Amino acid sequence: MAEVLAVCISENKGERKTPVEQVELRVDHGIVGDAHAGDWHRQVSLLAQESIDKMRALGLDVTTGDFAENITTSGIELVSLPIGSRLQIGKTLLEVTQIGKECHTRCAIFYQAGDCVMPKEGIFAKVIRPGIIRPGDLIEQQP
Repeated sequence: MAEVLAVCISENKGERKTPVEQVELRVDHGIVGDAHAGDWHRQVSLLAQESIDKMRALGLDVTTGDFAENITTSGIELVSLPIGSRLQIGKTLLEVTQIGKECHTRCAIFYQAGDCVMPKEGIFAKVIRPGIIRPGDLIEQQP
């Protein structure tokens, strides 16, 4: 069963995000209070705990939010989702808009964590239906 392990925000782009109790998602915006919010295709970022665990296995001391992901998941293979996939999390609905990303320069996350899995294994989405997401919410792929 796929679920949310953590929800995280940051005030600035290019930095680790801090876990919070819940996040509010708005259509055409993303997560209220997060630096990456805005009317664009990468409103919300998701990364699997399984990806973080790969970095931990390499000896890195990293945890949720350290790769600047908004939502840390468990039990769903994010990188295998095709663009256009829809994920219901609680009452919210997200649409996958991008798999991975190109990093032109090594950002603060790379220097802080020693590597970054977001370019390879993170996904990005836009908000289709607003709502609140909390750790423990189930993630369901919509047809």
